[in-house]
Amino acid sequence: MNDDNFQARRVSRSASFVVNADVDAVFPLFGAFEERKWAEGWNPIPIYPEKEIIEEGTTFKVKAHGHGHDGEGDMIWFVSKYEPENHVIQYLVNTVNRIWTITVRCERTASESKTKASVTYSFTGLNPEGNELNEKALNHMFQHNLQDWADEMNGYLDSR
Repeated sequence: MNDDNFQARRVSRSASFVVNADVDAVFPLFGAFEERKWAEGWNPIPIYPEKEIIEEGTTFKVKAHGHGHDGEGDMIWFVSKYEPENHVIQYLVNTVNRIWTITVRCERTASESKTKASVTYSFTGLNPEGNELNEKALNHMFQHNLQDWADEMNGYLDSR
């Protein structure tokens, strides 16, 4: 369907939080397969490579699950940037309605036993429904300004 009146909208939001562990312990937890350890309901399925490794080009799918994604079917994720030496990872995600990036940067704090994680979501609608879903997803994802992520990660790290 070609809608000459459609205007794609891009919306972004960022938040930072502190995780109670050294950056070398925290950064890997933002890898798709390690995230299972702290994010309830997260279950990525590898596409390429078949092994569960994170590198630029790693591709996997995730069934839509909450966070404003319900009803979109499979989401295809692609690691578009992976710089472990700089503690940066970026994912490119798409569905039939929209496309977005998730960029995570981790850095040491003054206390080596803590890490500052900064996360940015940038959504672009591919159709009117995508524009609407983007606003809903951002509002849901950032309702606690990602402090829920910090709580889940710290809970996992405390239980090891």
